Amino acid sequence: MVKNPTTMLSMARHALGMRIAVPLDSLRWFIANTPPSKKAPQDITITPRPPAIGLGATIDLMGTTVRAGASIRIEQIEVTDHKFKVTLRISDVTMKVLGESFTPVAGLIKSGALDLSKPGNLAKFMPKRPPVLVEAHDDIVVLDLMQNPKFAENDKVRGLLGTVTPVIQVSGLSTEGDFLILQLRASPFGLPRAISAVRQLAAG
Repeated sequence: MVKNPTTMLSMARHALGMRIAVPLDSLRWFIANTPPSKKAPQDITITPRPPAIGLGATIDLMGTTVRAGASIRIEQIEVTDHKFKVTLRISDVTMKVLGESFTPVAGLIKSGALDLSKPGNLAKFMPKRPPVLVEAHDDIVVLDLMQNPKFAENDKVRGLLGTVTPVIQVSGLSTEGDFLILQLRASPFGLPRAISAVRQLAAG
């Protein structure tokens, strides 16, 4: 915000239209200041590709160091107290082997045998498919965070979702300029459910 004093004005303008504007610089700062782990992606880059977001990272792909990149667009978001499903459309996928590597994965990437235009089909046949990956085909990947036991069994998270989601939903997510835009949708008809969730949370 110090470097870009107009950031607050842009965020306020979006707020008037029921949108939350998150500066991409804040995401970059968070990533840069998060202690890295051995298996986590390295050298992550975030770029706006409206309405998608461009991500790049150096990853270990089955023993092969690869520089990967893609454009990711949020097609749909469904959030309740028992579901946190996000549908992604992935395009412009690139993979480049770093250094000397003679693994099967390196051979597939260098030969161009992998069909990167349909990353969902590749994800579908991952040897260690994460439980949050509930669907994958062509360029579509569907994630449900509630399939992660640590997330699903967190009473505070479920209580918060049960309180907020009946009234306010995230109806869309895109990029505009150097902002990540969350489009909100309000529904006063969900107030009774929200109040009930608050009471249950207080009683617990």
